[in-house]
Amino acid sequence: MSDTAPAAHRPVPDLGRVGLWTSAFDFLPVAQLRDTAAELDALGYGALWWGETVGRETFTQALLLLESSPRIPVATGIANLWARDAVATNGAARTLLDAHPGRFLLGLGVSHGPLVEGLRPGGNIYDKPLTLMRSYLDGLDASLYFAAGGELPRPPRVLAALGPRMLELSRDRAEGAHTYLVTPEHTALAREVLGADGYLAVEQAVVFTADRETALRRAREHLKPYLNLPNYRNNWLRLGFAEDDFADGGSERLVDALVAWGDEAALRARVDAQHAAGADHVCVQVLGESMVDLTMDDWRDLAPALLEA
Repeated sequence: MSDTAPAAHRPVPDLGRVGLWTSAFDFLPVAQLRDTAAELDALGYGALWWGETVGRETFTQALLLLESSPRIPVATGIANLWARDAVATNGAARTLLDAHPGRFLLGLGVSHGPLVEGLRPGGNIYDKPLTLMRSYLDGLDASLYFAAGGELPRPPRVLAALGPRMLELSRDRAEGAHTYLVTPEHTALAREVLGADGYLAVEQAVVFTADRETALRRAREHLKPYLNLPNYRNNWLRLGFAEDDFADGGSERLVDALVAWGDEAALRARVDAQHAAGADHVCVQVLGESMVDLTMDDWRDLAPALLEA
């Protein structure tokens, strides 16, 4: 049976300073996914992150990655609350930790209205995400788990958070927060809310190129689906951007703030800036021409610079 203590922080897996975030895993045949996970483990990256929309089920993906590599931790960035109830999430997370102790971090998120109402059958109504997350966490903490390992503490978790109230909930009901499409300035604000003990895993998009036009093209292609999502827009407005910055694929000011580009030194500098602002871990998302591109060559070439202590 699971414990019900809501606030005490659990130890987070050792994700290192730098990991990788990618959407490409969903588009790899399983055999290639296994080979990719093994190579990324050997390269020394600290963790593997991915999202969940209408592709692979996230806990199944986690198991594939864990079974294909001897060391590297994995983290759901995020497991979608709308995809399963709290009992199922609790059971899946505990099973993964039993199979691979210390290698799984549960990232949870409320998703976005257009995705929940437009892509998921069933007449879902997206309303009051903070209330939904609170209720879901209550369900997790109250979930029964009659299986081996049920006596162990609940799995460590982070919440997808941008605004101050979700960050506060991340501090009070989870180990910390996973932020996405944010600037170092936002990271500093998040650290202030989380305090010294809250874990902060920051996604940082990058384009590994010295060509400005290539960088802008890839960055805008990446930003396109996010520019009309209220959660992101509201966060950028809080950071001082204006509605005009969201037009025409995103202003250069917005693009440069959210997506780093350049050589190894330039990308390492942005990662260092996120750490200096308060990140415990930076999961780097290397952008290709589209979300399905496996940027394996870039991951190989960037590993020495990004992983150097």
